[in-house]
Amino acid sequence: MSEKDLIEGCIRGKRKAQQLLYERYAANMLAVAARYSKSLEEAEDVLQEAFIKVFQKMNTYEGKATIGAWIKRIVINTALNNQRKKLYEHPMEEVGDSNYKDEQDILLSDFSFQELLEMIQALPVGCQMVFNLYAIEGYAHKEIAEQLQISEGTSKSQYARAKKLLKAQLLAEEKKAYEKAG
Repeated sequence: MSEKDLIEGCIRGKRKAQQLLYERYAANMLAVAARYSKSLEEAEDVLQEAFIKVFQKMNTYEGKATIGAWIKRIVINTALNNQRKKLYEHPMEEVGDSNYKDEQDILLSDFSFQELLEMIQALPVGCQMVFNLYAIEGYAHKEIAEQLQISEGTSKSQYARAKKLLKAQLLAEEKKAYEKAG
């Protein structure tokens, strides 16, 4: 079934078209949701909620971006809304030095996707959201600040903190692997 037929079928509420669209995009979108979540279960909940929105709002899809990009945007927004609830309990604030310099190169290729995902998921909520939006999705700090309703300085400092925390995790894992091998 073509993408156009899938979209039209989803707009008409056809279950087969919805199932095919879900099957075509769910795995990739689960990976996106997982980057913004603290566990696989939470990511699955985000994915479920996002696809409900996709099917409810399919008639608003204008075709300006690919359907995959449109779905990804909904998944990210759903994940951010989910995490925003946690920010009320632990609000983001500007932290220390945003000019953090790397002391040593770390080869990310030495780590599996799952290991890197777990490191991102271990970040505090604010750092996790800003890191994903800036480093992975490519948003500018100004856009992140507007979307998360924080200052641009807070976005920058949360990103710097995320990098510092991730570097510490990467170094700790490298050290463990080195000690295990030696």
